[in-house]
Amino acid sequence: MMMMNNKSESRENTELEEAGGRYHDEGNGLKSNNEIELTRIRLMRSFVETQDPSSKVVDDLMIRRFLRARDLNVEKASALFLKYLKWRQTFVPNGSISASELPHEIAQNKMFIQGFDKTGRPIAVVLGARHFQTEGGIEEFKRFVVYGLDKLCSRMPPGQEKFVFIADLEGWGYSNSDIRAYLGALSILQILFVENKSLKSTLLEEIDESQLPEIYGGRLPLVPTQDS
Repeated sequence: MMMMNNKSESRENTELEEAGGRYHDEGNGLKSNNEIELTRIRLMRSFVETQDPSSKVVDDLMIRRFLRARDLNVEKASALFLKYLKWRQTFVPNGSISASELPHEIAQNKMFIQGFDKTGRPIAVVLGARHFQTEGGIEEFKRFVVYGLDKLCSRMPPGQEKFVFIADLEGWGYSNSDIRAYLGALSILQILFVENKSLKSTLLEEIDESQLPEIYGGRLPLVPTQDS
């Protein structure tokens, strides 16, 4: 069993300014983390909008995530963000991926989305033993990954930037081995391996029983991604 969580693309707009925060020397005086971030968000937004006008529809939380990923370096964050926008426009030209584009992946009924952990992160479950290489190939699998991540993002409450991903490897065998697919999916996730004997207790540290899938001793039935 693997539990994974990762920063994601929340589409909710929330206030960036928060109470408190540590202070750092910058310029002629002390500035809070929030003030520094707000200043650099404005600088980055001004730059990326001149490079790609479509970035005007992106909220400040998205800009902030790219800045944090590059230690608030505006130049590096802008380059990464513009690369992401270009990829998104190419890979998801219609703005979203529909289940009708993923017939082979959806038919395997292997990904489920339901419930939230104790910090408000939405939860996804993937049953590895149900994954097989399909006629759709690696491109359909990649679209399926993006489809699932977009579903998770749409469920995020305001201000939340992470999700929990439970990868269940029970029953997984050689026939399920798809190295290219797994490398592509796992490269963006932080992984914690959990032994079966301590599975429920480990999950309950992060997830209330009312939000835990039934297959792990909780109360929620599994909901396929396409139905979530």
